Amino acid sequence: MNSPLVSLEEAVGRHVEAGDAIHVVTGHSRWTAAAREVVRQWWGRDPQFTLVMLSLSSLGTVLFRGRLLKRVVTGYSGDVFPNFTPNKWFADAYLSGEVEVEHWSFLTFLQRLEAAARGLPAVTTLSLRGSSMEANEGFAVVDSPFGGQVGLLAPYAPDIALLHAPLADRQGNVALSPPLLEGVWGVLAARRGAIVTVERIVDDIRPWAHLVKVPAHRVLALCEVPLGAHPGGLYTPHLPVEAYGEDLEFWEETREASRGPDFDAWIRRWVLDPANQTDYLEQLGQARTARLRRRADPDSWRDDEDAHPPDLDAPVGAWERAAVYGARHVAARVSDGGFDAVLAGAGVANLSAWLAIRTSRDAGSHAVLTAELGLWGYEPTPADPFVFNHRTFPSATMVSDSETVLSTLTGGPGTRLLGCLGAAQIDRHGNINSTVIPGRAFLVGSGGGNDVATAADEVVVVATLAPRRTVDEVPYITSPGVRVRALVTDLATFEREEGAFVLTAVPEGPEPLEERVERVRRICGWEVTVADHVGELGNPTDDEVEALRRWDPQQRFLRPDLPG
Repeated sequence: MNSPLVSLEEAVGRHVEAGDAIHVVTGHSRWTAAAREVVRQWWGRDPQFTLVMLSLSSLGTVLFRGRLLKRVVTGYSGDVFPNFTPNKWFADAYLSGEVEVEHWSFLTFLQRLEAAARGLPAVTTLSLRGSSMEANEGFAVVDSPFGGQVGLLAPYAPDIALLHAPLADRQGNVALSPPLLEGVWGVLAARRGAIVTVERIVDDIRPWAHLVKVPAHRVLALCEVPLGAHPGGLYTPHLPVEAYGEDLEFWEETREASRGPDFDAWIRRWVLDPANQTDYLEQLGQARTARLRRRADPDSWRDDEDAHPPDLDAPVGAWERAAVYGARHVAARVSDGGFDAVLAGAGVANLSAWLAIRTSRDAGSHAVLTAELGLWGYEPTPADPFVFNHRTFPSATMVSDSETVLSTLTGGPGTRLLGCLGAAQIDRHGNINSTVIPGRAFLVGSGGGNDVATAADEVVVVATLAPRRTVDEVPYITSPGVRVRALVTDLATFEREEGAFVLTAVPEGPEPLEERVERVRRICGWEVTVADHVGELGNPTDDEVEALRRWDPQQRFLRPDLPG
């Protein structure tokens, strides 16, 4: 067998064709130097690519600016660092129709790839039903011969896949370290195969055979590319490869560049001008590279904590109140409902779930945290509120992938799981919209939200109360509200009764209860139904606020100036 080992420039030049459906594999690294090389070689050539990518973060904007795309198949299109926000490049292209887009949930995105990889005509799913995505061409609800109805997903096979991994042998057998997020279904499904970049190539991979996920015959080209996941990080326990952490500053720089007048200059500096990875790393600099290597140390959060001590004297903000009240509600439900786990969504919902688990453990619960990335039983670290914080990985009792967490553990009958989610928009029935306000605004997409909302035993939504967030009826249902039990905000707690929210609690305060209820009526976007008895929520304690601020000392999610 001939070795597939070539330079990255040769690999892309030889194997990527105009019109290709290119799958950029999204694991815990979330990027590959091969994607950058595709942009470099095809810039200005109008290749009409279809980008198949689970999560488009800020670097995805480069492909939009270069007009490389005809279509996108995805589960999330938005910035991730420093917080989860829409990006104008995605929004303008989708709303104008310049780039067509297919929205999927994280689980259904990878399930379609799995169906193609396994040669199946369809796979079953619990997701999408009751959402606007059930109108997607690749989804159908059919009668089951065994009773009831079942959701079916059509297979999807990209033309070529791009994957970065820690290790491979010269034949192209590829080893990866979990958590894997979407896994390697896209590599196994790709019609022609994959371009794989790795940190290191070894003669014999058999000592790590238990971590090999891609067999050699699926690899079109193999390229040794150190730091090939940058600005993503690489987690490499039990492999002879030096790990490195996320370059959060680079992600933020990318986000800011994409929003400013000098985006073209930024692209030229970081994408078009570096002829190869050596040039790219020289541009990055040895000091920055060394810092990223240090960031892979599980205890490196201590450096961040020292650099960014929390302000424990600042007034309590609206998002902090929402997080505390949400945590208390979730903790009570964990205890009352006998839940095994809480799945933490992104942003403030993540922090609220962390605080809830800490609180419930103090009360004797054994419930654990889980995350769609593929984490089970993990512990958050101070000074880093992101779900992609690699320093939490060693604390997990199980590392796997999204399919295990979102399908088996969330939807399976053997686990009682509570989902703690956020919402850009939510209506009085609990339906969530995080995708689009037709004709007006594109948001970000489902992520794993739809999968959790349709399969978890119960869902609690945590957000601030605002007219634009609380609407009578969402214009697009990303996640149906059938399993949403409560909406907990900074100013009110609503619980679903007979299919609609009822106001059940407000924070304590100097004003009469009736005035606090009336304030909620004025702010809420739907006509508020008030319970016969309205409870009063105690103010956040110093201990609760300190915990939140130690997790998020830079106020990336707890920003007091963040509009409601």
